Amino acid sequence: MREAPYDTEDILQRLLVLTPDLLPGDQISPDTRSDWLLVKRELGIPDEQNRGDRWSLDHLFLDQDGIPTFVECKRASDSRARRQVVAQMLDYAANGLVYWSIDKLRQAATETAQSAGIR
Repeated sequence: MREAPYDTEDILQRLLVLTPDLLPGDQISPDTRSDWLLVKRELGIPDEQNRGDRWSLDHLFLDQDGIPTFVECKRASDSRARRQVVAQMLDYAANGLVYWSIDKLRQAATETAQSAGIR
């Protein structure tokens, strides 16, 4: 594999869908190979009960132990400060924990599998 810049975040997002092993699982758990399951790309996140989604997470993956991994793709040229992006991810995680039901996540994973031709 060779390093190459990408023109849009969408290119990297599509690559992650096709090749989730690009995620640095060895940095998360050095002793265990990570097997990734994409739950959903562009998964909506509400910030209040019974309201529409306020944000959209680029990818939600689960590892082989069912531990969620939130992935947000940003270009190096993105002018937002790193701390702002970290705060964004914390908002996503906190609100996802509170407002995502197991049914919503199951439905998202089912739709993703069906669109990939998996039953």
